[in-house]
Amino acid sequence: MTLNEFIDVIGGEFPDDRLTYQKAVPTFHPESADEAARLFALANKYSQSLYVTGFGNNIVPVGEKFKNVIAVHTDRLNQLIKVVPGDFYAEVGAGYPLRELNLHLKKFGLFLPHADLPYVGSVGGALAAGLSAMRHEHPLPIGRYFIMAEIAVPEGKVINPGSACFKSVSGLDIVKIFSPSWGLLGMIATATFRVLPLTVRDEYEDMAMLPIEYGKFARTYTQPGENQSAVYSLKIKSKFDANNILPLIEIEQG
Repeated sequence: MTLNEFIDVIGGEFPDDRLTYQKAVPTFHPESADEAARLFALANKYSQSLYVTGFGNNIVPVGEKFKNVIAVHTDRLNQLIKVVPGDFYAEVGAGYPLRELNLHLKKFGLFLPHADLPYVGSVGGALAAGLSAMRHEHPLPIGRYFIMAEIAVPEGKVINPGSACFKSVSGLDIVKIFSPSWGLLGMIATATFRVLPLTVRDEYEDMAMLPIEYGKFARTYTQPGENQSAVYSLKIKSKFDANNILPLIEIEQG
């Protein structure tokens, strides 16, 4: 099936406004995890390559590498879904601007440290790119606060890894595999973060944003070595993306 034929399939399955063209690249805008999962299922059926993108990372689907690819954009998943002050967590859509989160958490007496960084992208983009900061001479990734998610995986299903409950567990916390995953393991639709009381905000004033390593993800996935997160990521990808509808497209910062 050609790209144009697959676009016709999308037109028959979804409302007309779900598909736009951005810089000549056909771009699908899901409004829920279920819609993204339905698109992934169709991509499996017709062997169509996709590319998950947000905004703010300077990683945009342009050029020859994306000639036969459909971008999946998270911009319509932009709601602050809920804040639970008593349990110190907040759930937000992947397309929500990270910098706006603390503006809304403030009225609950809460904050997320990484939302104070000079990162101009979305929540999903920050997670996918592994946004990190240096604090007290130690790296502090945003994944430290990433506790639960709703994720459309490439095989066409929605999974909900993680938990909002305080608990002590041993072993690998699967939700953290998705930060950073650069969209190769699926599309994060909603993310739940452990948030902190404003009374400790001054303890994070020395945080300095670290540069995002745009090329590192390709090396990590092609040469995982002893990187256990990469090893588990590849196992998850082989299970959820057997047809490789989310191919590794190595790109640099634009």
